[in-house]
Amino acid sequence: MNSQRWMSRQFFSFFITWGIFLPFWTGWMIHTKGISVSQASLIMSLGLVARGLSTLFIFPFLSGKFSSKTLRTGMSIGTLIAMLCYIPANSFAGLLAATLLLHLFYPALMPALDSAAGILVQNKQLKHYGKSRSWGSIGFVVSGMILTVFTGALGDQVILWALLLGMLVLVCLHFMRAPVILSEKPPANRSKKLGMLQLFRVKHFGVVLMIVILLQAAHASYYNYGYIYLQEIHAPKYLIGVIINIAVIAEIIFFLIADRSFQRFSVGSLLAFAALGSTLRWILVFAFPNVVVFCISQALHACSFAMGHYAFMKYLFKNMPPAQIPNAQGMYSALALSWSTAIFTIFGGYLYEIEPRYAFIGMIVCTIPSMLLALVYRKLDHQAGEQMETNK
Repeated sequence: MNSQRWMSRQFFSFFITWGIFLPFWTGWMIHTKGISVSQASLIMSLGLVARGLSTLFIFPFLSGKFSSKTLRTGMSIGTLIAMLCYIPANSFAGLLAATLLLHLFYPALMPALDSAAGILVQNKQLKHYGKSRSWGSIGFVVSGMILTVFTGALGDQVILWALLLGMLVLVCLHFMRAPVILSEKPPANRSKKLGMLQLFRVKHFGVVLMIVILLQAAHASYYNYGYIYLQEIHAPKYLIGVIINIAVIAEIIFFLIADRSFQRFSVGSLLAFAALGSTLRWILVFAFPNVVVFCISQALHACSFAMGHYAFMKYLFKNMPPAQIPNAQGMYSALALSWSTAIFTIFGGYLYEIEPRYAFIGMIVCTIPSMLLALVYRKLDHQAGEQMETNK
């Protein structure tokens, strides 16, 4: 079996569905279920809390009980069932219940996929993580572009059916043949030996985790207010989707070239560059409130998100024992991709109400500390490398 092609297909099929859910789901609930914007926002915020709990506790626990293949199959089936629960739900309580159920399964598929990739990389069955991950970003863009056409022709009700179709395909793919190592059940005593706190015994894990938490938190204003800010600076409405996708295209390009072009860069250097690019990105948006500069700043998503994510994966593949990768992925997903973003969304919203541009420049309270920490980590890692060479 070609593990590279298999991993690329898995990323592509998952992010096809994620590209429907992330940008369109809140709007679908508002327009087809008749709830208010504030109700939808509350539902999605509580879903984000559930997502963090799922990826921090439930996913690592189940990873110690089931094989990677079994776990991903079960999660995809649970996701499909949760999505079906939206069909009869027409009240706030019903939609909230369906959303909480969905977030117990669906977002955990993301760290599950990265964990599978980590296992394959460490067992020399996956050579280019970045190349496979780029297919996830491609799937995200493709689904958004296609769905935009269908919603324009058939209305927002098509969003649910598109997501159900995409998830049904994903479930079918998880029942198909996978690399043998991903079907191996973890040792029975693994969960007793390996806990979350054990992660911090791995060299510099706490520092690297704090850096990526800050890096990902810095996207809070962009994710939540980027769309309305583009309207604020009078971007043509028909171009807003294109402008937002510039960031994803930059991400795709980075992942395609990362394994070849950034292989010799240390994790510390990559994290420092990511923080520098992120800082520059938000300064540009703040200093030049016009559409052209915003478009240019979108290219820096390759640094602010893609390079930071790639650096963290590189750190895990190099330093983390295979049995601990699911725990590390769960912690990263909960703290960096869920809860920190939720906290800084509130902070960004407060700044946005004062002045829209402040919401973006405010994110440097994350990026500058992350850059300083990355430089400290880079120095410590370099010194540790020199010490190992001396001991040889």
